Amino acid sequence: MTRDTRTPAEKGIKGATLAVFVEGFRRRDPNAVVNGVLMFAATFLPDIAERLYDVEFRPWQRAYADAAMLAHAVGMLGPYDETWWWDHVTHAFSATLLGGLTHVVSRRRGRNSPRDVFAAVVGGGLLWEAMEYTVHSVSDRLGIEPVLVYYGPYDTVKDLLFNVVGAGLVVAFGDRYLRNLTEDAD
Repeated sequence: MTRDTRTPAEKGIKGATLAVFVEGFRRRDPNAVVNGVLMFAATFLPDIAERLYDVEFRPWQRAYADAAMLAHAVGMLGPYDETWWWDHVTHAFSATLLGGLTHVVSRRRGRNSPRDVFAAVVGGGLLWEAMEYTVHSVSDRLGIEPVLVYYGPYDTVKDLLFNVVGAGLVVAFGDRYLRNLTEDAD
């Protein structure tokens, strides 16, 4: 039998993410339901990475990744529309996760990662924005509620800017805070 090594913070964040799903279901809000399920499932990605790649996340790294998922899920309950800075924080948060993953892979391959981190984050951000636009457009044409909302080109530029901020944070602090995931490469 496997022992549960999750911290109380990680359990609480996972529970809160699941609560977003429940609240979305209660409100009959398909955006919150779909995002709640997807973000809850994403909280298990560190477990999968540990098994597949023989790495071990620190408790704060797991909580950080889970908090990013929670921020996205909670945003669907209203903060994306009601709190002007919410989208900026979630984009920077997500960019640090993608940038961190890129940093770790790059370091494990013996490369210097800043260019890799920025390329992955900007490329991933562009793909995300294109998907957001496409999903919203197709949903409008079909007359159904879109699961992703497109707020226009100005919002897209701001989203990409905060993605770059997240990538910059990884470039500045990745070696210090992700060493436990890259030390085999040193």
